[in-house]
Amino acid sequence: MTNVKTNSAYAKQSFWERNKQSGGYLLRKVIGERAVSIIRFILLFGMCFMIIQPILNKISVSFMTEQDLYNPVVISIPEHFTTANYRLAAELISFKEALFNSTLISLTIAALQIAMCTLVGYGFARFEFPLKKFWFACVILVILIPPQTIASSLHLHFRFFDVLGLSQLITGQTINLRGSKLPYYLMSAGCMGLKNGLYIYMIRQYFRNIPGDLEEAAYVDGCGTFKTFIRIMLPQAKPILTSCFLFAFVWQWTDGFYSRMFLGNTKLISTGLSRIVDSLGAYIQRINGVKTTISIAYSNCILATGTLMIIVPLIVLYLFAQRAFVESISSTGIKM
Repeated sequence: MTNVKTNSAYAKQSFWERNKQSGGYLLRKVIGERAVSIIRFILLFGMCFMIIQPILNKISVSFMTEQDLYNPVVISIPEHFTTANYRLAAELISFKEALFNSTLISLTIAALQIAMCTLVGYGFARFEFPLKKFWFACVILVILIPPQTIASSLHLHFRFFDVLGLSQLITGQTINLRGSKLPYYLMSAGCMGLKNGLYIYMIRQYFRNIPGDLEEAAYVDGCGTFKTFIRIMLPQAKPILTSCFLFAFVWQWTDGFYSRMFLGNTKLISTGLSRIVDSLGAYIQRINGVKTTISIAYSNCILATGTLMIIVPLIVLYLFAQRAFVESISSTGIKM
């Protein structure tokens, strides 16, 4: 009872009275906490600004006319505000058609990759089979080795595609799959698509952290392996599957290597953006009737505008899926 009265009387004292009783310790503690908070705020603000500042510059430049680009007075706020750059960029990359194709291909490829990688990742996490460590080492190699290393092999393989020599035996020639979407879907179905090794690794780590008692209880209740996987394990893995799907969609959305190799005849946003400067030169030449040199600043302006048009759908996607994305990152551990 005495301690309660003492604490109550101490709490009613002013800050300076309590600081005097503590010999100045309370003031030093408050100053230290405030200083740490200010330093933390400055560091976080600086890091965020470093990340966001290039995007803010692109937004500013995208609304400038060519006259503003060379005006030393204009820095961030356009003097002659215009949306013509967006209309021009949309025309150069055939935005509506490219947006539809990119959305369709990214969705189907991402869904196929995650479906196959989930099966493989679950197998690595829960089952024992011959040469398991060797095959998982191959998965790590898929992550480490850049796809450009096997570009020539992929080109030759799908240019002269044959399954066990059956096509050449029957028809006398191989099948040319170049220029079609089929090779990329085949690679994704075989877990050799873009970043598939990383998805297998992430899903494996997630399943390894799920207690095995859940599966054992399902087996006791009469569930088979496949039914347990569908009804017990998949619902538990929604966060990591959402994150991997987002990664797969975004990487496919912005991919240039596989898109040029397998989808070169299809208008995509990523390939259209990579050629937007050349398309701008051809467009200006067609309008003026003569070959015209395009300024670097204006080329960069149109490129920045096209880049913004590409990343806006991704930002919207992440805004809707951010909760599941953060949950999966926080719950996926590194369990070897």
